[in-house]
Amino acid sequence: MIVPTKGIAPQRSLLAVGAQILQILDAPLTVSQTWSRLRQWREDHGHAAPVPFWWFVLALDSLYALGVVDMRNEVLVKRRADATAPQLQ
Repeated sequence: MIVPTKGIAPQRSLLAVGAQILQILDAPLTVSQTWSRLRQWREDHGHAAPVPFWWFVLALDSLYALGVVDMRNEVLVKRRADATAPQLQ
């Protein structure tokens, strides 16, 4: 599910879908805008394996759990690479 398996195509694994989300999340977007852009991106790049909305949400949950994305003012944003690094004093 998270990584490709015998039953989960590589282009449908949560890590792959998460990476695709990160590619299109170049500016703060609503969840609906992100979903629409992801579907268009997958179509443009020849990804035939279907990704339903609930799978997209699982990929977002995985990205949030990894600390890569955040929800601010009802839009999705990428976290900076150093956002989770401990602050030195």
